[in-house]
Amino acid sequence: MDLGASVLVVAVVVALALGAWWSATNGVFRGTHRVRGGFETGAGGPPQPPGDSVLAGTAYDDRRGERATLLQFSSAFCAPCRATRRILDDVARTVPGVSHVEVDAEHHLDLVRALGVLRTPTTLVLDAHGRELTRATGAPRIGQVLAALESGLAR
Repeated sequence: MDLGASVLVVAVVVALALGAWWSATNGVFRGTHRVRGGFETGAGGPPQPPGDSVLAGTAYDDRRGERATLLQFSSAFCAPCRATRRILDDVARTVPGVSHVEVDAEHHLDLVRALGVLRTPTTLVLDAHGRELTRATGAPRIGQVLAALESGLAR
């Protein structure tokens, strides 16, 4: 086998491995993300203590659910964001005490940076006090969202 064919075979194998990894990890809820410090509120207020709601000092704080909140970070031209919105809306309608809050990542960069959101869609499951329980990047399936809620609400 000549060098060109070897390079092609290696490139295809690497692409297949990366694609399999991407598919396996996309939309999977895993642990929490440690937020470094607090974030400055839009009005230039003081940083929020780590135990407070991640939405404290934002316009979204009053939209938290009684039991949990599904916080979704989206962007305008993100096709998986639309699918995620439908899934999270369905879950919020069917599970009592759960609300869905969607944040436009492009217009709320302070919150995006404070929470370490690196891509859209990113979904955070927050407890009744607004603290992060778990997160997923990519479009989760409805079963994954329900399992993350069940696990988080059982604590």
